[in-house]
Amino acid sequence: MAAIYDLKHGANGEKYRFNLKAANGEVVLVSESYESKENALNCIESVKENARHDDRFERKNSKRSEPYFVLKAANGQIIGFSEMYSSEAACENGIASVKKNGPLAQLRDHTTH
Repeated sequence: MAAIYDLKHGANGEKYRFNLKAANGEVVLVSESYESKENALNCIESVKENARHDDRFERKNSKRSEPYFVLKAANGQIIGFSEMYSSEAACENGIASVKKNGPLAQLRDHTTH
């Protein structure tokens, strides 16, 4: 299986969101909700471009000291975030996966409109 951007409706069935899934099916990046499909697709294009730049990944720690990362556009806007990881090494592996898969992943559109 190749890496994919899995575009779906949000929980309310109206908004749009996507997950970037690595070739093994694991979710490595999650988007925020978007009001329009066009905005969600624009964000996917932004991930494809910004995933190439290490300085666009901000490494963070949750309140429970779990490492995670956010991917930002050149203007500083957050365009995706990761799960919480068990270690900094696992977080770095997640970043490496986004760098590898983000620019090349294909779109799988599950939306109805």
